[in-house]
Amino acid sequence: MAASFAGFLRDERGATSIEYAFIASLVSIVIVSAVTLIGTRLNALFEAIIPGLTK
Repeated sequence: MAASFAGFLRDERGATSIEYAFIASLVSIVIVSAVTLIGTRLNALFEAIIPGLTK
């Protein structure tokens, strides 16, 4: 049992996949945050423009 557990700890076959998944999740978090921030600022810009268009 201890030998199989030690072998499991030395096995690195899935490490690259996990690293790529981690990087992809970080990139997606950054993209979602940026889009949310841009959307909020763009909405504020249009809210400021609307009163000038309705006069």
